[in-house]
Order: sequence, then structure tokens, then C-alpha cells
Amino acid sequence: MPTIRREEPADAEAIARVHVSGWRAGYAGIMPDEVLALLNPIAWAQRRRDLGTADPEHPFTTLLAETDGVPAGFTTFGPYRNNQDRGDLDPAYGEVVAMYVAPEHWGDGTARALFGAARAGLLDRGWTEYRVWVLADNHRARRFYQRAGLSPDGERSTYQVPLSGGRTPLGLVELRYTGRLDD
Repeated sequence: MPTIRREEPADAEAIARVHVSGWRAGYAGIMPDEVLALLNPIAWAQRRRDLGTADPEHPFTTLLAETDGVPAGFTTFGPYRNNQDRGDLDPAYGEVVAMYVAPEHWGDGTARALFGAARAGLLDRGWTEYRVWVLADNHRARRFYQRAGLSPDGERSTYQVPLSGGRTPLGLVELRYTGRLDD
């Protein structure tokens, strides 16, 4: 079972590597190969630093799972983002904003442990209802959330995937799942 702890500033690159590897494996066949190939963990780590995700005063909390000291996955949770906008937060609901596990840790309990820790963190912050957005074509993640007791509530969104060469972004359908924390 992994050790789970709060993100620290020095974790930015490790979390970014997990994030990129999770995207490449989890979104293969969903997102264009060219998009996945161009993902840059160094740039993603810098974005985390710029956003101050490790700051204890940040509205979102990131937890890192480690197995034998090696990063295995992470989750980020906090207040619900209206229209998935970090600048427009709805304090009535919690949200699991991100959860990615390194592919070599798929199926070993890391995701379940991280999700349980995120749920506990949301409950500790006073939320009884929470939401998660998931790509409609990400059947693995959808099964995971359904097994965890969430269900789609009918809300849909379109995630715009930027494409190179000035091409029109690719729109991927996302579904919103909801669940209760107090049952």
C-alpha cells in the first residue's frame, strides 16, 4: 500500500512526470498521438510552481502517493470549479480535479488509496457532495468512479485539446460524475 502525503514544493517535477505518463497511457487512443508526444513534464512542473499548488493556502490540495519512496500517483481536490474555471469556485460542492497514477501502478491499489484520501480530505473540509469530470471515452476511469459510488448526473462539457499548426482544437466530451461523502 502506498504512503500518501501532501504535496511539497520539491515534488513538482515528480508529480508532473506522473501526470504526463498518466495522460500518455490513459488517453492513448482518445487524444491524438501528436498531442501526447508533445507533453513536457518540465513545463508541467513549472506550471505547478507558477500556480503555487504546494502552498498550504492554495484552495486546492494535492496528495502524492509513493511506493518505496517512488512517486506512484497524485490527486488534487478542493472546491467545485464552475465551468471548470479555477477562478470561479462554488463552495457548496467539493471536486476531485485530478487523479493520475503511473501506469506501472495501475491495479495495485494506489488509485483506490488516493481516491479514499481525497474523499476524506473533502469531508474534512466540510463537503458532503462532490463532483468529478471525466472524458466520456475514458472507460477505465469511468468504471473506476462508478465502482467508487459516483454516477453521471447528465452534465456534459467539451474539453478543447489544442492542436499544432493553428488547426482547430479537438473537442472531447466530458461527463460529470457526482457522489456523496456522508453515506
